[in-house]
Amino acid sequence: MNPRARTNQLLYQAELMLDVAPGDDEHAEARRMASEEAALALTELALESLLREVTEHAQLARHDWRELLGSEGAGIAELHRLRELAARPESWLGWLLQRIEALHDSAGAARRRSAAYTGLIAVGSSAALGDELRACLQEAKREIASLRETSEEW
Repeated sequence: MNPRARTNQLLYQAELMLDVAPGDDEHAEARRMASEEAALALTELALESLLREVTEHAQLARHDWRELLGSEGAGIAELHRLRELAARPESWLGWLLQRIEALHDSAGAARRRSAAYTGLIAVGSSAALGDELRACLQEAKREIASLRETSEEW
């Protein structure tokens, strides 16, 4: 499987995880949280696959997102574009990297829904991780299409 196909596969699998119905039993909340974190982990893998894909022409030895999107990363146009996105917390990539960091933290990225707040109107960024990740994936796919065009020119 080539890097492009693998990126597509991982994005698709992440979306499938978000579509898993949590059910309505006593494990529903844990099941929802597990699906969200699984989707986030698959999205992290998709990010690394994307980095491998758009830097194929440079034949880099490593494709860890922390290295490539960090200040010491390779001077490739696609990486520069992604670094700029990552630096903006409101961008899909800035949001994603914050959630991936939380995923690797001992507290995790998914949160329990509080029964005390079920009747309140949602404010700020209180949307479920799964909903936010779904929106992030849609924005990412648009960006990926553009990155692929640039990368193919090489």
